Amino acid sequence: MKYYFCGIGGIGMSSIAQYIRLKGHDVAGSDRAFDLKDNEIMRRKLENLGIRIFPQNGTGVTADTDIFVVSTAVELQIPDVKQARELGLKIQKRAEILAEILHAYIGIAVAGSSGKTTTTAMVGHILTTCGLSPVVINGGIFINTYGGSQEASNFLMGQGDFCVVEADESDGSIELYHPAISVISNISLDHKSLDELRTLFRDFMKRTEKGVVLNADCDETRALIGLHHRTLTFSCRSDQAADLKATDIIPTDSGIDFKVNGIPTHLQVLGKHNVENALAAIGAASLAGIPVEQAAQALSSFFGTKRRLEKIGVAHGITVYDDYAHNPEKVAASLRTLHQENHALYVIFQLHGFGPARLMKDGYIEAFARYAGPKDVLLFPEIFYQGGTVVKDISARDLVEALTARGKQAFFFENRATIPTFVAERVQSGDRVVVMGARDHTLTDLAKDILKAVI
Repeated sequence: MKYYFCGIGGIGMSSIAQYIRLKGHDVAGSDRAFDLKDNEIMRRKLENLGIRIFPQNGTGVTADTDIFVVSTAVELQIPDVKQARELGLKIQKRAEILAEILHAYIGIAVAGSSGKTTTTAMVGHILTTCGLSPVVINGGIFINTYGGSQEASNFLMGQGDFCVVEADESDGSIELYHPAISVISNISLDHKSLDELRTLFRDFMKRTEKGVVLNADCDETRALIGLHHRTLTFSCRSDQAADLKATDIIPTDSGIDFKVNGIPTHLQVLGKHNVENALAAIGAASLAGIPVEQAAQALSSFFGTKRRLEKIGVAHGITVYDDYAHNPEKVAASLRTLHQENHALYVIFQLHGFGPARLMKDGYIEAFARYAGPKDVLLFPEIFYQGGTVVKDISARDLVEALTARGKQAFFFENRATIPTFVAERVQSGDRVVVMGARDHTLTDLAKDILKAVI
């Protein structure tokens, strides 16, 4: 079969393209970022597998293409898409192909408003460490994968019976999945209204065959308990009953220690929210037949995922982090983890689209107002814009004005390039700096530029 992926460099598309290629099919594709000489690491990775990359101008799309693959949000004006339609090619959405892959295995689908990328990576890590050799298709890059046996990647081509995927609810594609095992980490406002999300996750749970893992600490997911014949619950709260309980949670310089059902566990990642992710992953592994103690031990060699409170470096006592936090709950979790009473936290937050900014504006304001301390400094570049037709009736200035009115140190930046100098001139030893935001992979470069400016 001959496949062509339009937007092949994307985090979701690239992993599926790699899987299809390693299954022996002919794969080609294009990506706007590649045309701009951006995301070159991913381009080389794909080309090294024998995947041919073309300019996104329609020239790579030929009549002998069997399946033309697009993301859920199809831009009909893209030359490749126009050419595929003119040739009458079979067009499939990325999510449709991911569903086909999932259903060819004992599928484990990890869903939820927050934490699903890290939890997916954790499940894959546990299964791999325990010898089950899963296929893993994730929405983020896992670091130093599986004890250093593979370079950082969003994809792992195992040879076993399990396939672990991140199930995205933002575009409704979760409706396509019928997993054997599912995880719902939490439900909160993100891309869709709560009523829409409740329906999506409830139906997803009902389509699960073998068992479901639910967060008993989240009001929304707790309301789903009892809807499936096999449900495992997890909790970090002393007053909450659950099948998997985290106790004795102690942050350390290298991560966090805790006990799960009395079993000592150490994570090499920061934050109580990662204890929740670990419990969710242990629950999924348990439903896959792995004892809790064995799963907990496996996580001691898990090194995290890219852009999930990833430490970029330390200079002159100042630590710089890169973080994917992009909804109010994720922002709150990162602020709680990084906040220090005696030092300042510099937060650079880039909104990831005009639609999400409108939907979650009040939630963002409340998260920053509640969890940013008096010494903390909030920096907001303008909303990330990838092109296309959008209504630009909101600005990052709106958040800055609201937060300033609530007594926070908040600043707007028309030109993001001036942020490293702004931070370097003010930051002091012991302070922390975090760059937050989604979709824009150059935010990592901004974090690195800040570290260079501090040095």
